[in-house]
Amino acid sequence: MKIKKLGHCCMQIDHKGKRILTDPGAYAEGYEDVKDVDIILITHEHGDHLHTSSLELVKKNNPNAIIVTNNGVGIILSEMKVDFKILTDGNSEVFNELLFEAFGTQHEEIYKEIGQVENTGYFIDNYLFYPGDAFTVIDKPVPLLALPVEGPWMKISEAIEYALAQKPKVCFPVHDGRLRPDRIGANHKVPSVVLPKHGIEFVKLLEMEEHDFGD
Repeated sequence: MKIKKLGHCCMQIDHKGKRILTDPGAYAEGYEDVKDVDIILITHEHGDHLHTSSLELVKKNNPNAIIVTNNGVGIILSEMKVDFKILTDGNSEVFNELLFEAFGTQHEEIYKEIGQVENTGYFIDNYLFYPGDAFTVIDKPVPLLALPVEGPWMKISEAIEYALAQKPKVCFPVHDGRLRPDRIGANHKVPSVVLPKHGIEFVKLLEMEEHDFGD
């Protein structure tokens, strides 16, 4: 599985001859050049994950791509007259020969009811778990975890505790698009120091970088 980080939580994922794009949000870069996308995953409706004009451009460039998301995002897409497939907590489906499983129901708390939208994490082909904006622990082995490391709903200690609870073999940082490249600091450094001591490899994947995570 090769992953190119296009910024924040937007990832170009190439796996078994298929291409997946996640969360084309407001902090992403380079999505306008991505072609041959088979599946677009959208975890929730916040603007840093669903930027409607960005999605429209991605869909224009990839007219055959299947959008997979939850009911909250579905309302917005219906208003846009964009076709989509619903996949929510506890359900699974095969799209373009890849298995997708959905976990989680709610965004982590920012402050009380603020931002408490539906959030769905997706486990891709029994390999990569991308939780969106939540610390959802799934009762399955997770070889690779997309680990949120920054945001108004978390602190870095919570990210580390989440990784320790999920126990992936490897993880890499996402949800860091608000950080300046030269000031990422502890959001990448602390996980890289702590997690290997617990047998979890932390790959410092930066914006516009690509990494081959193997099979």
